[in-house]
Amino acid sequence: MFGFRSDGKNAAKEMDIFTRVTPYIMPTRADAQNFNTVYIDEHTITEYVREKRAEGHTMSTLAVVIAAYVRAVASMPEMNRFCVARKVYARNYLSVCFVAVHQPERAKFEESTAKVYFTPRDTVFEVADKVEEAIAKIKATTKDNKTTKLVNTLLSFPGLLSIGVPILKAMDYFGILPKPIIEASPFHTSMFITNMASIRLPKLYHHIYNFGTVSQFLSIGAKEKKIEMDKDGNAVVRTVYPIGVVTDERVASGSFYAMGFREMSKCLRDPHIMETPPESVRFEAGVEY
Repeated sequence: MFGFRSDGKNAAKEMDIFTRVTPYIMPTRADAQNFNTVYIDEHTITEYVREKRAEGHTMSTLAVVIAAYVRAVASMPEMNRFCVARKVYARNYLSVCFVAVHQPERAKFEESTAKVYFTPRDTVFEVADKVEEAIAKIKATTKDNKTTKLVNTLLSFPGLLSIGVPILKAMDYFGILPKPIIEASPFHTSMFITNMASIRLPKLYHHIYNFGTVSQFLSIGAKEKKIEMDKDGNAVVRTVYPIGVVTDERVASGSFYAMGFREMSKCLRDPHIMETPPESVRFEAGVEY
């Protein structure tokens, strides 16, 4: 309460002076959004997914990208921080949200949000299994989906959203939002990701919400051609998946983000390195999950 949240620990002691001041200069996530594009080689990812499926593993491009993010957080837990009420917290869990279709019939095209929890030691196989399990549950039914039940409750009473949402925002601001609501909320997550490539749309830079605690939003776009220079200085055309990345710059200095996304890019260049747990995992002081 009032700075002592159920979902994180105040990270002020672990931050440099400038980063601690940043939330006062940019009080909302809309103020603090940074935009970047990460490119991953389409052939590398496609061949890896095909190889693992042939071996009997459930695998998808979405799962591989999420696994790379999980591996990045394992080495740079600062990416898993969040900022609320001008205070930065070290999150005490690692989760990723994404949207999945549970009724694909054209006349009943409906979507639900999946919130999946991971550990920094998860391999790409464990990540893929958790992602697939979450998608399977959504496709089968939505009755056990915490997020859907929460939204249906708010919608079931006329005017409740108009009154309830400001109350929830105030409770979140003061750190008194009940833990069950945090667990059900897709806005309280480490990272949100959308796979635009699955519907053949280009990547976008999706805003990060002012409500909640999500600090990164990733969007995988449809594959495109990219001209690059090879080691001999010749222009070559490469097919890539672009990933639109939006981050909250208040939660960590640029160097932490740079090292984290460098680790993520490394894993996406060779997903095989994620088949075993990381040699070591970093946690912020007093926070393990």
